[in-house]
Amino acid sequence: MNDNNRHQIDVEVETQYLPEESSPEENRYVFAYTITMHNIGTMPARLLSRHWVITDEDGVAKEVHGPGVVGEYPYLRPGESFRYTSGTLLSTPVGSMRGSYQMVADDGTTFEAQIPPFFLGAPRTLH
Repeated sequence: MNDNNRHQIDVEVETQYLPEESSPEENRYVFAYTITMHNIGTMPARLLSRHWVITDEDGVAKEVHGPGVVGEYPYLRPGESFRYTSGTLLSTPVGSMRGSYQMVADDGTTFEAQIPPFFLGAPRTLH
């Protein structure tokens, strides 16, 4: 059996600018992102940790590593999904995020589920 079919997590992302929590005059731009991960493989797997690269409009990148997501370690059987919302703060109105989830399958195989790069953007206003 092809391991690529056994260990496969698809990741979808939705983003939202949060003007009520942002303060552009203080270079504070807050974004929410909602992740939906789907186990499209044939083997159950648990999320262990996450790795993010968050880049602002000036090209300044910060990396974030941590256990689980929003305090959870979702376990996904084939065909199951898990959805959560989190957030990030940028000092510029535009940026991007990309990363990966470190997973372990029931057969003991560890693998990474890639998070496709996505755009963060606050509405621009004319002064």
